[in-house]
Amino acid sequence: MSFADRLLPFLTQFPLPETLPGDVQALSPYQEPVPRELLTQFAHRFYASPRPRIALLGINPGRLGNGRTGVAFTDPVALQDVCGIANELPRRREPSSQFVYEVVAAMGGPTAFYEDFYLGSLYPLVLLKNGLNYNYYDAPALQTALLPAMRDSLHRLVHEVGVARHAAVCLGRRNALLLHRLNQELQLFDHIEVLDHPRYLMQYKRRALAENVAHYAATLDKVRL
Repeated sequence: MSFADRLLPFLTQFPLPETLPGDVQALSPYQEPVPRELLTQFAHRFYASPRPRIALLGINPGRLGNGRTGVAFTDPVALQDVCGIANELPRRREPSSQFVYEVVAAMGGPTAFYEDFYLGSLYPLVLLKNGLNYNYYDAPALQTALLPAMRDSLHRLVHEVGVARHAAVCLGRRNALLLHRLNQELQLFDHIEVLDHPRYLMQYKRRALAENVAHYAATLDKVRL
């Protein structure tokens, strides 16, 4: 069974929470027709082999990248122009996607990159408050409410999807606080590398883009199987 065949049921069937505190809303792009179809095309193209991928885990998806394309850290422009998957979505760039695809280019392009890596999130669904992106850690009550789902997500990524266990990569230092805690509890990964989140780097460290891309690429090369 290919990595795609294991990944697609995990994402498309991941349950929505009934309610969340603080008027936060969860949305699953994988249950909407357009992003679900684009994700399916992407997975069958880049995750066709059965080999484990090393998980790169962000916080939770945003509405303009993954929320539209179904593919983590991938806006409509990157999906079409870099990954070769045509779409009729608005050609709007998303900063995290721009950074990630600089890294993808530095590591040989999408075919080579996705043969080794899976881009995902600690919580796989979009979170919104007042129509704007929201992070699971922005409110303690929200994080507490989502903890069972995040435990389940990590467990299934390892035991059903089959991500590599020798290492995982955490995107975002606040995100790493929870991932380290859950990994100590669940004993899923031997080692976790922590990198600054792409959005943070594009917002606050954009002048050092080349250096940050090189640091990402060097870190990812270090954990490659």
